[in-house]
Amino acid sequence: MNRERNNPAVTAGLQADRVPAADKAPQVIVAGAGPAGLVAAITLAGYGVRVLLVDKRPEISGLSRALVISTRSMEILRSWGLEDQVRAGASDVEPCGWVTPTLASGEGTVIPLGHPSAAEAAKVSPSRPAWAPQDHLEPILLARLRGSPVAEVRLGCELTALEQDDHGVAAVLHDRSTGTTHQARARYLIGADGAHSTVRDQLGITMEGPDALGEYHRVEFRAPLAAIAGNRRYGINVITHPEVAGVLAPRGRDDRWGLSREWRPGQPALTAQSPEQLADLIAAAAGVASLRPRIERVSTFSFAAQIASRYRERRGFVLGDAAHRMTPRGGTGMNTAIHDAYDLAWKLAWVLTYRAEPSLLDTYQAERRPVGLHNVTRSADPNGLSQTADQALPWDLNGRLPHHWLRHRDRSISTLDLLGDGLTVITGAAEPGWDHVAAALDTRVPVAVRAVDQPTADHIGIQPGGAILLRPDGQPLMNWRKPAGRLHSGALADHLRRG
Repeated sequence: MNRERNNPAVTAGLQADRVPAADKAPQVIVAGAGPAGLVAAITLAGYGVRVLLVDKRPEISGLSRALVISTRSMEILRSWGLEDQVRAGASDVEPCGWVTPTLASGEGTVIPLGHPSAAEAAKVSPSRPAWAPQDHLEPILLARLRGSPVAEVRLGCELTALEQDDHGVAAVLHDRSTGTTHQARARYLIGADGAHSTVRDQLGITMEGPDALGEYHRVEFRAPLAAIAGNRRYGINVITHPEVAGVLAPRGRDDRWGLSREWRPGQPALTAQSPEQLADLIAAAAGVASLRPRIERVSTFSFAAQIASRYRERRGFVLGDAAHRMTPRGGTGMNTAIHDAYDLAWKLAWVLTYRAEPSLLDTYQAERRPVGLHNVTRSADPNGLSQTADQALPWDLNGRLPHHWLRHRDRSISTLDLLGDGLTVITGAAEPGWDHVAAALDTRVPVAVRAVDQPTADHIGIQPGGAILLRPDGQPLMNWRKPAGRLHSGALADHLRRG
């Protein structure tokens, strides 16, 4: 069964954000072209929302930065058909850590990092984590966004100020290449402009938590370390040799690696080392004195564990590093940002495209800030790096529809593939009457009815004769035991607000 119905009933109390069809002005401005801003813009554009993405940088970063793309993040990328492209740049490693004196020592201890192995992920997801660096992911996302007819990307364009009224947001944009400044208006604005967010400051949102937990340096290089590691191919290698203590990690394919270490006053900084000195440190960490790596770059970054006091101010929102700053422990920073962006964007799209109740946007902070706070707290814990998949995976998947393979049109699909851009009703194959219930839902949001076989229905918790109602992100709204009567606007809106 694959039927979608648009219900024309006007929900009482819903307010439409109407923009004349001939008006090509953006409906949403996104500041920041990192993973958070790109995912938000792609999601919005997928609904046909006109979006303008600006970033003060003339080009996206070449630093590898974040290192692992989580199970749930990969599910989102898979839904856009991008999984194979992402995996093409991923390291072939086990998603856990190896604590060892040197890479070549052969002695060490395996530690879990919270990400499931391929076998563990296969039990709960159609995808699995990818050990792919951020600078591999971002160009893929940017190319996807630029392919949308309703999206505009302006790099080298900085948002410097903003003002709000009851109808929208006016942003002052400065073109760094020409030195010109102009104003752009939109219904809503998203600040995904990093840890030192201009949007956050303009909205008057403060950060809570420690800002200076340490300074870290990283040297990125290429060297044949995969051969040295042999079959001990792990996501990170915690090197314990006292002269070179730090983290040695593959950063994509083709033997690209990074050596990261904390800097303390009185120690020589990696940034002050000559290429020859850096090569000697890397050789010592690898445990091969003759190793001569090719140095690519040295960078510094600070550890912080902060979260925004709120995620919204009227028509302005923050997400990603503008909403939370995390240490690399646990690899949750970029992934939390991706999930924030996806959550906020589909809700904005419902308000702009389907005329959903604007109070739906209140659920962005209500649902995402507790996850952000949990991940910030974990990242601040010196022992937060090591968690089992059973501990960390529920926070990553966040209660979405259980995955189960089923046959559809002579091919295997996941239950997650049944989800649409609107509401989805999933029921057993032999259960009549659910089309009528879907048609009676008092909402302008499209409703799709999907019938599944009994083993699938049992796996995802559908009662005999019943059905479940799901949001685009797979979060369940209702679980009916039998065909229900008309679900009125107030009840449905309440379920949407509560998620």
